[in-house]
Amino acid sequence: MTDTVPGGRRPRRRPRGAKRPARRRVQRRYLVRRWTVLGSLLAVTGLVVLIFFTPVLGANTVEVTGIKDLTADEVRAAAAIEPGTPLARLDADEIAERVRQLPRVGAVDVRRSFPATVELVITERTPVAVIVRDDGAHLLDASGVDYGTIKAAPPGLPTLDASGEFATKAATTVLATIPPQLSEIVVAVTARTPTDVRLTLADQRVVKWGDAENVPHKAAVLGALLTQKGKTFDVAAPDFPTIS
Repeated sequence: MTDTVPGGRRPRRRPRGAKRPARRRVQRRYLVRRWTVLGSLLAVTGLVVLIFFTPVLGANTVEVTGIKDLTADEVRAAAAIEPGTPLARLDADEIAERVRQLPRVGAVDVRRSFPATVELVITERTPVAVIVRDDGAHLLDASGVDYGTIKAAPPGLPTLDASGEFATKAATTVLATIPPQLSEIVVAVTARTPTDVRLTLADQRVVKWGDAENVPHKAAVLGALLTQKGKTFDVAAPDFPTIS
């Protein structure tokens, strides 16, 4: 007896090979996805190797900018960047630390410029005073660092006579923060203590400045005092200045 469906029609039989094309399509899609993933992994791996382990993107050029008294060769030698080192593997902090060992360097910024350049942006120390000794003139920056010695004191820099590190720092801080119109007429500075900074002006008048605090206020008060006669101008306590 033959089974029939409603209406008297016999059900269609699926050909024996009908499942094979569908199975092949599934297998093909699986292989495509598999090779796509594998290809992506190989591409990423190749890119990582290219960037981190080959000299293709390596430090082949070291540019130095911002220098005045230093030479580019001095900076490159201090940086000690091995040619061909991949830029991605360079330790910028270590390079900057090595360059900062040069006494004249106040700050350094290490920049990578792909594909093959390292830029070292240098900020050299700026002298605010000079200490004259038997071996020459020692240059001091705003933080009181003695960073260089030259044969003779350059014109325009005041000489400094200070007792100890803290007194030196107070004096150089004052010199670095007073207005330009005042610093231009200062020819000498003494500091026996950090609170006893004194400025000698070009006309030999003396300013008792005191400590390195309240610089704008003291400068404003001194500007008014200097229009009056006197040899010594005391602005250590700017609210109660005196002239003698």
